[in-house]
Amino acid sequence: MTVSQAPLVAVLDDEPEIRRMLVDALEEAGFRTSAYARATEFEAGLKRSQPDVCLVDLGLPDRDGLALVHRLALESGAAIIIISGRAQVQDRVTGLELGADDYIIKPFDPAEVVARIRARLRRPRSEAAPAAQVAVFAGWKAAFDRYVLIDAHGAETPFSHAEGEVLRLFLESPNRLISRAQMQESLGGAAGESFDRAMDVRISRLRTKLCEDPKNPRLIKTIYGAGYIFLGEVRWA
Repeated sequence: MTVSQAPLVAVLDDEPEIRRMLVDALEEAGFRTSAYARATEFEAGLKRSQPDVCLVDLGLPDRDGLALVHRLALESGAAIIIISGRAQVQDRVTGLELGADDYIIKPFDPAEVVARIRARLRRPRSEAAPAAQVAVFAGWKAAFDRYVLIDAHGAETPFSHAEGEVLRLFLESPNRLISRAQMQESLGGAAGESFDRAMDVRISRLRTKLCEDPKNPRLIKTIYGAGYIFLGEVRWA
């Protein structure tokens, strides 16, 4: 892989020492980087180049970090990893619910950040659809290149990167039970209460966007005590 082909990681943190530490570790690991101290600079940078991963601190001087994460989740195809000193479970749950893919608590080891990014970028795909970007199922299309669901009438509903990872996992393994342990292994992130609650929220949002009856969903079924199963035929294009 050439330097120009290496994944681009955008670092947003107002502490110069942390920015430099992250940039040094990432570049040593072979990533390209762009670093910003303020949200306004970060947003301007996104217009110039689209990163593969965004590392976002929540304590920003010019913007609410959680609001920025939520906007990124809706508008960007990048993976979002929060890096924050807020260590309470509810803080982690809120960040994941708003669309972050992972949450790392300060202080941290830069090697852990690199490992989390690599795990996020090597998200496995099924042999049946190694490069497919559009899934067709039950009158719906899921366009993963644009992060939208398209219904039978052509109406589009956006989904976040985090929701898209869960949806792709289901669509790549239709009619097969997927346990929470398998979800954690495939999607990354630390196991525990915050991960479980974040998955529940993402699945609930996907059901809403797919117009599912919450009391009797026909596509994403909960198998209590075991996991989830996606029912239906899926064709990739």
